[in-house]
Amino acid sequence: MANTYSKIYIHIVFAVKGRSNLIPKQHKEELHKYITGIITKRGQKLLAINCMPNHTHVFIGLKPNICVSDITRDIKAGASKFIKEMGWVKGRFEWQEGFGAFSYAHSQLTTVINYIMNQELHHKNKTFKEEYLEFLEKFKVDFDEKYLFNFI
Repeated sequence: MANTYSKIYIHIVFAVKGRSNLIPKQHKEELHKYITGIITKRGQKLLAINCMPNHTHVFIGLKPNICVSDITRDIKAGASKFIKEMGWVKGRFEWQEGFGAFSYAHSQLTTVINYIMNQELHHKNKTFKEEYLEFLEKFKVDFDEKYLFNFI
């Protein structure tokens, strides 16, 4: 009997609503663990994660039994609920609508993982907006500026 075999690697990027710096650095590892649990419960494999104060990078090995928008919705909803329950943010915490999703080959795994793990270093020289626009250009994604994240 035939089976389904795949290797799908997706780098997902999403931002805090209003681009505010609401992800507390002192709770970053706890949030990483929580998001890892969401991904694992959905039967997917986390390869790298880095929550910056105003955006998040998640790199996963995606099985073909789930679509990118479903796993991203689950991550964002679960993380929002967790941040609210933990009381890390005064007032309301939300992610902006939408996300970026970029696919990579198996040969690029180490490069992408290192890139995600070194976000603090990248953002010393580049804003999130510059980084995100580079992704869109690199992957030749057609986009309309009015539908991008609200950058401050």
